[in-house]
Amino acid sequence: MKLAAAVAAPETPHGSMNETLANMAWSLAFGDMSPEQVFALREGSAWRLLAGGPQDRYAGLLSIANLDAFLRTDAARHPRVTMADGGRQGSAAIPPDEYLQAESSRVDLPRLFTRHDAGGSLVVSQFHELHAPLAQFCRGLEKVFLHPVQANIYLTPPGAQGFRVHFDTHDVLVMQVSGAKSWRVWDDIPFPLPSRATPWANKQSPTGTPHALTLNPGDALYLPRGVMHEAAAQSGDAPSLHITIGFLEASIADTLREVLEILEAENPSLRASIPSWRLAEADGKAAITARMAPALGALTSDATIERIMLAVMDRITRDRLPLSQRSLAHRRPGADEKLRLSDAMHHHLVPLPDGGGALRWYGGVESLSATECDWLMQLAEGATPASLGEGALPFCQRLAALGLLEP
Repeated sequence: MKLAAAVAAPETPHGSMNETLANMAWSLAFGDMSPEQVFALREGSAWRLLAGGPQDRYAGLLSIANLDAFLRTDAARHPRVTMADGGRQGSAAIPPDEYLQAESSRVDLPRLFTRHDAGGSLVVSQFHELHAPLAQFCRGLEKVFLHPVQANIYLTPPGAQGFRVHFDTHDVLVMQVSGAKSWRVWDDIPFPLPSRATPWANKQSPTGTPHALTLNPGDALYLPRGVMHEAAAQSGDAPSLHITIGFLEASIADTLREVLEILEAENPSLRASIPSWRLAEADGKAAITARMAPALGALTSDATIERIMLAVMDRITRDRLPLSQRSLAHRRPGADEKLRLSDAMHHHLVPLPDGGGALRWYGGVESLSATECDWLMQLAEGATPASLGEGALPFCQRLAALGLLEP
C-alpha cells in the first residue's frame, strides 16, 4: 500500500500518557519521572537505580503463589521454563533433563523443587503471555514506547546466584517483587549497542570497579543493553523474586532487513547489479560507488522513511497478542452507548490521498472513508454512535465486533 504522507500519530503520543494502561504502567515502572527524563534514559547508555518505592509496589503484578499455580498447569514447559545455577561448572544453565519429565518438555514438579532447593534459580520467560496483570502492564509500556515489551521472571533461592556476569542485548528494567538481591553493576560497556548478533561465549570480563547495590521490594534498576552486571539473592529465609522487563525495539539493521524486500520490488536502483567484472580495474572502486549511489540515496528518501515508520508500527500491531476487551458473549452496542477506542489493542491510522485512511491492527487492515476517520478521532476520546451522526452505528458495531471499541 502506498503511503500518502506519513504515519498518523499513534494512539498514545509521546509525552502524553492519557490512557489507563499507559498511566498504570508508567507509574509502576518509572514513578514520578517525566516522559522526557525516561526518553533520555532510554536513548543513553547510563544505568539508573530507582529506589524507595513502597514494598508492595509490584505485589499486584506477580507473587510466588502465581508461579506455584502456573507450575501446576500444562503450560509449564521448556523452553518457557528454564533453570540456572551460577555455582555450576561451565554454563550456568541447568540441563533440562534435571527438572523435566523424561522425554518430555513438561516440568517435573518434584524434580524442579529438588533442584530449586539445591540452589537452582527458576526462570519463566515471556510470562506476560500467560499472566493477565503482566500482560496489561507490558501493554501499557508498549503504548508509550511503541515497540514490544516482555516480562521474564526470576526466582532465586536464598544465597544463590542464577547467572554470572553478563550483559543483555536489549534494555531492561529489573523490578524487585519480594526478597532482596545484591547486584554488581559496571559502567564499562565492552560492546556498544549489542544485539542478538553480538558474540558472547562467556569471554567478556568487565573492567573497572563495580557498583554494589541491593534491590529490596519496591526497588527497580534500569540497565541499558551492554551494561555488565550480575546478581545473587541475599542469604536468609526468603527467596528473591524479580521481574525483568525487556524493551525490544528493533535495530536499524532489523528494520532495513524487513523493508528491503519490499523496496527492491519497487525501486530499480536497488535491483541494479554490482559490476564485479570492474573490481580489478584501476577505477573499480569508483564504478562500484557510482552504481551504489542511487541505491543508498533511495534508502534515505522520504518514501523509504515512511515505509520504515510503517514497518515499525506494523511490527507492534502484528507481533503482540491482542488484548481485546470483548467477550464470547458479545452484545452489539446501541446508538446511545458511549464507546471509545480499545485501551489494550494496538492500532494506527495511515492517511490516504482521498482523505480516507487505513486502520492497521492485529487483525489486518480496515479501509475507512474520510467521514469514518473523523469518527475514529472522536472515538479516541469517547463518543456515542448517535452523537457521531448518520451511519455511525453500523461502523461502531463493526469495530466493536473486532474488539477495537469498548464501552
